[in-house]
Amino acid sequence: MSADRTGFRVLFAGTPQTAVPSLEALVESGFSVVAVLTRPDAPVGRKRTLTPSPVAARAAELGIPVLHASRLTGQAGQETLDRIAALDLDVAAVVAYGALVPAAGLSLPRHGWVNLHFSLLPAYRGAAPVQHAIIRQEAVTGACVFQLEEGLDTGPVFSRLTRKLTPGETAGEVLADLAVSGAGLLAQTLAGLQDGTARAEPQSGEPSLAPKLDQQDGYVDAGRPAAEVAARINGTTPEPGAWALLADGTAADAPARVKLVGALPEELPAPGGGAPAGPRTPGSLAVGRKSVHLQCADGSIRLERVQPAGKKIMAAADWGRGLPEGARFLTGPEGTR
Repeated sequence: MSADRTGFRVLFAGTPQTAVPSLEALVESGFSVVAVLTRPDAPVGRKRTLTPSPVAARAAELGIPVLHASRLTGQAGQETLDRIAALDLDVAAVVAYGALVPAAGLSLPRHGWVNLHFSLLPAYRGAAPVQHAIIRQEAVTGACVFQLEEGLDTGPVFSRLTRKLTPGETAGEVLADLAVSGAGLLAQTLAGLQDGTARAEPQSGEPSLAPKLDQQDGYVDAGRPAAEVAARINGTTPEPGAWALLADGTAADAPARVKLVGALPEELPAPGGGAPAGPRTPGSLAVGRKSVHLQCADGSIRLERVQPAGKKIMAAADWGRGLPEGARFLTGPEGTR
């Protein structure tokens, strides 16, 4: 007979789509999710329409009360903490909420706050663990459920899972996969807390940081090695977005920004199936019938999709057929303009 989870009172704190599978897993596991804490509605799209977070929208569909707070400090934050204290919680479960929990709030639930983090702690503490793991060409990543404390992702770990990283996977794809497998890990951990079987172990190993990425982190320099360039593209897709500057082969027009969506290190095939094409200038583009290859410092990568400024995402081959002869991506310092 399965344990009765309905008496275990849970606050779920999360904001983006990545957190939605965890909310659903806790509800499906029978826990009493008495409220959801999420960030306030935010402007979305060209019309900047105020829109609930994905977690808020799913909570509304599930009939769960929603608390909105951009931070848990200051007077407004204290009011939110007072409302949380009144919920008589057993635990608060956090998945990408987007704000720090102050010391005054950590002890409000009987079992404190537990956080699902998408890395193998202590590696990649911070806001963008999957992105940094891909950019640094790690072979393996994973997820941990740990006890939240005042330090940044420093608390003891209850449970973890591992996942291989395959060349060509984007951060968005890996996060979507970990969001589902991590949701099960979080539900299992909460079950252990309720049953009294969960045990947290201190983190061990050399810590590394994964701070939030900004737009400049998405700049693609084709003058770097091919594996590094592909990892940069995939690690910043979809956020903050990989981009390069395209020179059209003339001096008349300023370089145009092009968004790159997914790439794979791949040697440029030779016409007729002969020996691979010889050395080319980094930044040059080879347009085939079904592919576009970007030359890097030591080889080439195959571009999957691109998004020219002001247009929709399209297959790289479709985009490539419209390029003028001599078009290339700028490299090195000239590409950071």
